[in-house]
Parts: sequence; structure tokens; C-alpha cells
Amino acid sequence: MRKEDKAQLIEQLVETLKTYSHFYLVDIEGLNAEKTSALRRLCFEKEIKLLVVKNTLIKKAIQTVDGQLDGLDSAFAGNTAVMFSNVGNAPAKVIKAFAADNEKPVLKGAYVEGSVYAANALEELVSIKSKEELIADVIALLQSPAKNVVSALQGAAGNKIHGILETLSKK
Repeated sequence: MRKEDKAQLIEQLVETLKTYSHFYLVDIEGLNAEKTSALRRLCFEKEIKLLVVKNTLIKKAIQTVDGQLDGLDSAFAGNTAVMFSNVGNAPAKVIKAFAADNEKPVLKGAYVEGSVYAANALEELVSIKSKEELIADVIALLQSPAKNVVSALQGAAGNKIHGILETLSKK
């Protein structure tokens, strides 16, 4: 591959890294065409971009964007596929679900929510809540007291309060 082509590929990877806020480095070596296609289809459904790239190219792209590779150095050995996503736990869920029926993909490392995760952190990554899930939890917590008041007013206590208010209004 010519130097100009490599530079162009690195630029494309840099743009992809800037577009997506999380990435996972995985090993999919040994999957046949049918299983690889199924994995790509599953990634597409979950809005995950799956690319197979040379280790040196993705390393240079990450260094260009982030400037450091602390904790990910060991992940750049052997064949590497990169899963890009804007939802932090989506690739981990795909890896876990797909690996349940197959031996691959295997997590090699990940960059999620500004932190680097090692190959043995798949369960931890699956349990990380996405931004949308956290917002939903906060909204549910905020709505809980209001729902309790409304349900109390609609129940027996509500009838009692209504009776008291009606008696007071007549006086």
C-alpha cells in the first residue's frame, strides 16, 4: 500500500473516531462468511459501525485524535476489528449476545465514556448505562413523588380529602 493511500485511510479513521464517541477493539478472526455477515447485520441494526483495519493504521488514527494509547497497547496484536458507536454499552451487548452462540467476537479493549477498558471488562461494559438510560432513570425518580400524590388523591385518601374540602367550602 502506498504512503498516500495509508495517509488517506488514517484520515478517514480519524474522521470516524471524531464522529463516534466510543470504540471497541475486537477479535473476529476465524468467523466464516455467514457468521461475519450476521455480525455485521446485527451491528448495523444497533447503529454500530464495524471496520476491520490494520493495527498500525488504527493506532496512528487514535494517536492523532487522542494523543495516547494508555491501556490499549496490548489490544493491537493479531487481527483487529473496530466497533464504533455513540451508545457506550451497545457494542458490549452485541459482543456478549453474539459470542453466546459463537466463540467470537472477543473483546480486546475499549474506549467508553472517556475511559479505557481491558479485555476482561466485558461484563462491566455491558452494565454501563447509556446517556439515554440515565436520563430515563432521573426522569422516573423525579416523577415518582408526583405519581404518589396523584395516586393517593385518586384512592381512599383522596375521597377523604375531597370530603373535608367540600365541608370546609360549605362553612
